[in-house]
Amino acid sequence: MESMTCPRCGVEMDERTHGEATVSSCPEGHGVFLARADLGMLVEAENDWHRNAGQHTAPLPRITADMTAPPAAGKVSRAWVETLFS
Repeated sequence: MESMTCPRCGVEMDERTHGEATVSSCPEGHGVFLARADLGMLVEAENDWHRNAGQHTAPLPRITADMTAPPAAGKVSRAWVETLFS
């Protein structure tokens, strides 16, 4: 497979595998790119992480047009998907 370049700066993207999903990210911090199927796998992995993390976290909700922002919370729980940006 041919490597991707960042559409903003033209630098070759770093490719990492998370489970079965492949994520390409710009080393200059311009973005993260992945296939739609890979996004679905990452969402499922995130939901599994929350499901098994205990009562202090909840699975991600389905996004609907009538949703409003949740109330501000005191402490924000760390999530598995955070590893994409570290």
